[in-house]
Amino acid sequence: MVIMNKYLYQILSILSFGLILTSCDPIVHEFKDIEDAVIYRANNIKDVNAQDTIKVMTWNIRFGVARLRFFGDGCGDRVIMTKSEVIEGLEGIAEKINQENPDILFIQEADVQSKKTGYIDQAQWLLDHTDFNYGAYGSMWESQIILADGLGRVNTGNLILSKWEIENAERYQLPLRGDQDGLTQYFYLRRNVIKAKVSMPGKSFYAVNTHLTAFATDDTKQKHIDGFKAVLDGIAAEGASFIAGGDLNEIPPNASKMDYCIDDKCEGELYHSGGENEHKEGSYFAPEITWLSSLFNSYNPAIPLDVYGASETDHFTHSPDDKLQLDRKLDYLWTNTKWFNGTTHQEATELSDHIPVSATWVIP
Repeated sequence: MVIMNKYLYQILSILSFGLILTSCDPIVHEFKDIEDAVIYRANNIKDVNAQDTIKVMTWNIRFGVARLRFFGDGCGDRVIMTKSEVIEGLEGIAEKINQENPDILFIQEADVQSKKTGYIDQAQWLLDHTDFNYGAYGSMWESQIILADGLGRVNTGNLILSKWEIENAERYQLPLRGDQDGLTQYFYLRRNVIKAKVSMPGKSFYAVNTHLTAFATDDTKQKHIDGFKAVLDGIAAEGASFIAGGDLNEIPPNASKMDYCIDDKCEGELYHSGGENEHKEGSYFAPEITWLSSLFNSYNPAIPLDVYGASETDHFTHSPDDKLQLDRKLDYLWTNTKWFNGTTHQEATELSDHIPVSATWVIP
């Protein structure tokens, strides 16, 4: 979940627009509908045999800044983190990854040489500090420079890490937000789906990762869910098997609470008072509560709805700002075959504003 004030984006857009007029190269990478993802490789490759079951995990790592109060997330005002702060956050994440030892990991909000996180290539760093061998990366926000608040160079996105070689990987562009003016939209995030073919010896399968919009006030999130499902449907239509996951920024259709405006508000903000700002963007789910039903009806989640409904709090994966009390589920794993041992790792609350979810996948 990434929060960016709309007025900040307007300022950002106006300041940066002048650079577009004077530059030969585009300031913002706009991406094709489908293009190759960026392939990564660990510096030291470890031999990993084929298996009948594998452990899969999804985790929004929040740029590796743990619970630091980042200006684009919740109510913080920090813009640039020190390299040592980011390394400390990444070390905590790597320690948890190595402890859980997943075979496939879906990561959202990985930074690749962004100024705000010390220009660390987090995809390569994580490969070299865990037992993964290969990675596939797709940016959701890539700009040479963002002038607002000194944010500078930005490149952040989705990452698939695998112990086995990734044969090929594609980035699928999702629709841009439809509730923004053209200039703001140009500089805003470009959400995507990453699909990778994993070449386990003798058994290939697809791994799919996504991070959907959080704050659209129109039907953009519904379009993103449909786009994510369309990629999964295409794999299933081939007769192939997939594992998929990500931060969908959506609560389950049987969630008992749909309004988090008061929970998420910052000092000085006022909601539920009528008018244009009745609800905080990204905090009111009532109009979209059924939007994940198509996924639940078509594919198998690691945490089934009946399991979630029996004990909601045990499966919450998110809490806003620097609050450590988890209050909603936004993160999921899916397959067109079957899982067992679905687990929400709530002990990792201090490592990010999202909690990793893992499960064991039975390979057909």
